[in-house]
Amino acid sequence: MEKNGNNRKLRVCVATCNRADYSKLAPIMFGIKTEPDFFELDVVVLGSHLIDDYGNTYRMIEQDDFDINTRLHTIVRGEDEAAMVESVGLALVKLPDVLNRLKPDIMIVHGDRFDALALATSAALMNIRILHIEGGEVSGTIDDSIRHAITKLAHYHVCCTRSAEQHLISMCEDHDRILLAGCPSYDKLLSAKNKDYMSIIRMWLGSKEMVRVMRKKGIEHHPNFRAVKHVPFDQFIQLVAHAGCMIGNSSCGVREVGAFGTPVINLGTRQIGRETGENVLHVRDADTQDKILQALHLQFGKQYPCSKIYGDGNAVPRILKFLKSIDLQEPLQKKFCFPPVKENISQDIDHILETLSALAVDLGGTNLRVAIVSMKGEIVKKYTQFNPKTYEERINLILQMCVEAAAEAVKLNCRILGVGISTGGRVNPREGIVLHSTKLIQEWNSVDLRTPLSDTLHLPVWVDNDGNCAALAERKFGQGKGLENFVTLITGTGKRGIGGGIIHQHELIHGSSFCAAELGHLVVSLDGPDCSCGSHGCIEAYASGMALQREAKKLHDEDLLLVEGMSVPKDEAVGALHLIQAAKLGNAKAQSILRTG
Repeated sequence: MEKNGNNRKLRVCVATCNRADYSKLAPIMFGIKTEPDFFELDVVVLGSHLIDDYGNTYRMIEQDDFDINTRLHTIVRGEDEAAMVESVGLALVKLPDVLNRLKPDIMIVHGDRFDALALATSAALMNIRILHIEGGEVSGTIDDSIRHAITKLAHYHVCCTRSAEQHLISMCEDHDRILLAGCPSYDKLLSAKNKDYMSIIRMWLGSKEMVRVMRKKGIEHHPNFRAVKHVPFDQFIQLVAHAGCMIGNSSCGVREVGAFGTPVINLGTRQIGRETGENVLHVRDADTQDKILQALHLQFGKQYPCSKIYGDGNAVPRILKFLKSIDLQEPLQKKFCFPPVKENISQDIDHILETLSALAVDLGGTNLRVAIVSMKGEIVKKYTQFNPKTYEERINLILQMCVEAAAEAVKLNCRILGVGISTGGRVNPREGIVLHSTKLIQEWNSVDLRTPLSDTLHLPVWVDNDGNCAALAERKFGQGKGLENFVTLITGTGKRGIGGGIIHQHELIHGSSFCAAELGHLVVSLDGPDCSCGSHGCIEAYASGMALQREAKKLHDEDLLLVEGMSVPKDEAVGALHLIQAAKLGNAKAQSILRTG
């Protein structure tokens, strides 16, 4: 039976350090135990479970009928931070032998205790997959640092709240490896409250220091108090479910107790960052000005609505399904989902050769276009503005658009080699000067384009007629590639005229007056119509988009354009396309004009 990308059961190691994490892990362990065809379970017990002062709580694991595979004594006696560090070190020394012997496919680690950090560190360094329970939460103490450190070591995450899920995503964890399941202990809590609790109510739970204080004050002799080292979980939840109030700084108060709506007074700042139901009242600076007593007056005996922030009672089935989905054939190395950031400019020669680019400037009668163009002729990014009517506005806009495009090229990691400008009219490419333009581009005669652009961008600049530029483009990227001799003819609708370019023996021909390929301005009739170049009877005066538009408008004004089957809306300008449509529908005058053109 194939499971998890292989042909064997998933070997799961559950490591528990104290009674608190066991209350979360036990429901998962019971679930794993009920599916022996899918899982093999190994239980490792360490930390305070094995300390008499804490009640030797490993016994409750045995009472739950789990076989404890390994017991590790890892607690160094002491109440200070140094003892905690030494305990982590001791666990790190002992764990490798255990993990080498068990060879689990995945280790389940809970929470934010220092013991759990030792477990996660050992498993990560030994290439064992880690499933972390309750990552992404915020409590407000050193526990946060430990919890988030375990998150970074873990490969899979089971979180209890939507906020925790979002925190994990913000921490760059892979969303596909995060399960929003709820807290496993809630599977039991939400169905645990019953009326048979009086036999348990005499018991109470306290830390060693609290027990010492109670004994010193003689409180343990009071008939309403009892100090014990450990209360079994089933009995403990009956206590908190029926208590008049719970006081302390345990995560249990802000998490599990919410399932019963029992009032809670959280002392200090240890749990201040956690999500809570309305049953929790925080007393941060206890105990100044009798704030604990005031909080008791406000909280004791109240009954709040049950909170399901941390679970809906169905966490374990979700977790088991998640475990079954783990593919052991997937790479062990975890991937982080970093947000998009600006890439550094590559200094690698291969990348530089791939990103060599140029700025292309196209000056048309209507629009001014600037583009970043790769060495393969691909447009990386294009910018378009209306072409201003005056020289000063136009030259300023060209400079502005080129500067913006050059800056954007840096962000796109493109290396700009130079600038190429295509414009209508007669151009001296050697000097980069527009000698004479047509009437379509006003105030555009004797214009030096090379100098201001080169001085601004500190790049070489080439300027040429748009027909010549088209011929060069065809030679490098288009139909003229590899041909020794060819002629390019360009035509356009609207305000574009007729132009061209000549390639002879692989070289562009300009002619002595830079008019070699001004095909649109060859005179075909001395008494023909006016042309935009100032002459008469040019090809462009008959066959350009503007010429055909002019003839179409004449026919329309004389009510001779429209024939049956066509119309021109009132808000639509008459153009060359209407003339062509009329000719196709049999308009003899339109046909004659097109034949002449």
